[in-house]
Amino acid sequence: MGAVSDWVNMGDTGRLRMWLLAMAVALLGASALHVAGVVDLSKSIYPSPNFTWLSYLVGGFLFGVGMTLGSGCGSKTLIRVGAGNLKSLIVYIFLGIAAYMTLRGLFGAFRVGVLEQAVVTLPQGQDLPSLFGWNRALLAALIGAAMLAFIYSSRQFRSSFDYTLGGVVTGLVVVGGWYVSGHIGHVAEDPNTLQEAFVATNTGRMESFSFVAPFAFTLEYLMLWTDKSKIITYGIASAAGVVAGSAAYALATRTFRWEGFRDAEDTANHIVGGMLMGFGGITALGCTIGQAISGFSTLALGSIITFIAIVAGSAVTMKYQVWRIERQG
Repeated sequence: MGAVSDWVNMGDTGRLRMWLLAMAVALLGASALHVAGVVDLSKSIYPSPNFTWLSYLVGGFLFGVGMTLGSGCGSKTLIRVGAGNLKSLIVYIFLGIAAYMTLRGLFGAFRVGVLEQAVVTLPQGQDLPSLFGWNRALLAALIGAAMLAFIYSSRQFRSSFDYTLGGVVTGLVVVGGWYVSGHIGHVAEDPNTLQEAFVATNTGRMESFSFVAPFAFTLEYLMLWTDKSKIITYGIASAAGVVAGSAAYALATRTFRWEGFRDAEDTANHIVGGMLMGFGGITALGCTIGQAISGFSTLALGSIITFIAIVAGSAVTMKYQVWRIERQG
């Protein structure tokens, strides 16, 4: 959200370029793993033959609106929870509930019955290499190089080591996620089912970082703690890790502090924002990390559309907020 805010409100593209750098690094790294035969990106959820274009557009847009109202996306919410932000804790709860309702509850009926009816089936898959019959390694290299050229065309960006560090580390973390889930956690033949399996993933496929569905599964795990069939999955562990890391950093640097709501309107905005992120993130199959970085690294067309829709939803909401403040003033 900060990347979009800087760009829309101040014309500063520094953090937006850092986001794009994370995407480029994830794309190049994940493609290298795929080409080397270490992982098979087609076995993730993103290159699915079912191109649910309306879900990507609506879900991505609503997620963008939600993250603006809720003061940050899913990953930012986890970071702020670890640092003592009670507002983000409320966002976490409502995001998780809405996500679960969209997966298996009331909102899920609308998602499946209405939005997912707008679908185009692409037998070869929706990733760009398969869709157009292009060589993955060459295409990833060309797109990655073009992105890097744009990113580092900014003198301001080149002069800040922190921007490069943030983008590169985030991208590499996503690549590491693919390796852990798609290689270390890959079982060629599960002894129980005699089928291929990926260990401890909620989707049953290889996963990397995403921060919407794991909110729902974390709440489910906590509520059904004594149910021995429930396990700590990759998504649950990654969400818990972000909170723990943020808390450790905040305590070590003495920046941990409790922060609450300003007034009733602030409370309502964060509740609505959390619910929109929960619904939008599940509908669009991901968030600013899950689709815009993890999904983009597979070159899935739906991930690209979702990324654009998230930015659009956030930008429109910010413009509305500025207009509303100016009108009141």
